[in-house]
Amino acid sequence: MDEQPEPVQEPAPETGGGLDRRAELSEFLRTRRARLKPEDVGLPDFGRRRVPGLRREELAQLAGVSVAYYTRLEQGNGRNVSAEVLDAIARALRLTGAEHAHLTHLAKPKQHKKKQTARAQQVRPALRHLLGSIDTVPAYVVGRRSDILAWNRMAAALFGDWAELPAPERNWARLVFLRPDYRELFVEWDQKASDIVGYLRLDAGCHPDDPKLSALVGELSVKSEEFRRLWAAHDVKEKSYGVKRMRHPLVGDLALSFETFRLVDEPEQSLITYHAEPGSPSAEALRLLASWGADATRAGTGTPAQ
Repeated sequence: MDEQPEPVQEPAPETGGGLDRRAELSEFLRTRRARLKPEDVGLPDFGRRRVPGLRREELAQLAGVSVAYYTRLEQGNGRNVSAEVLDAIARALRLTGAEHAHLTHLAKPKQHKKKQTARAQQVRPALRHLLGSIDTVPAYVVGRRSDILAWNRMAAALFGDWAELPAPERNWARLVFLRPDYRELFVEWDQKASDIVGYLRLDAGCHPDDPKLSALVGELSVKSEEFRRLWAAHDVKEKSYGVKRMRHPLVGDLALSFETFRLVDEPEQSLITYHAEPGSPSAEALRLLASWGADATRAGTGTPAQ
């Protein structure tokens, strides 16, 4: 039977608004430029530099724009910048697809209706039924700001019973950075933490005016030094697929492949599944979790500390 948590309600916007889009654009371009060396892009290196990375003049030359034009853009003024120029700058900076999209969102933001930002994130009943029918594979739906919106029994057995948590705490960023048990669950916790921040950065680029996202970033920045460091790096990522290594309190070590399925009708929601290679020790561990059912859920990492 699948879990049926109440929808994540979006409280009234807090005062102070969202993130500063111009500052985000400026810092993103500066950090991308700083990570490139002249030899990376075929330019001569004339010795020691005062700051790491390419100079603005060199980046402008590679992108085929004037130094003054690029300087204005790096200062956060993306007004009237064309898609062609952004493409040229993205190529010069050697941006990934997710980084290119992030740059475009920051420089040429789309206008979002306030009611779209404020409305509760809902999971379709049919999708909840689908989650309940998947009884051997951990699966859940994640939405904006890394909120966990729905999950099946196997996800609860693997990650802990999220139904025991208040709705605002069903959030991957809060779990990973503020819960010691999740630090123990993920063998490569540093990579998981970096991924989560990258997803939040991408979300922030799409919705820089979201006060709830701004509040989440502010909370985590105050409570977690690791989050502050990773957020300052301005790295962006899009969840896709890969392998996560975990150490479960009942079944021990697992190596699980995850897949991301973005929903066509709700592009800000994704269905995430985890599976093991057939015949592997991890597959046997998942089988044991499935057979233990509620006992495994109670022993999982999601149970609140007493």
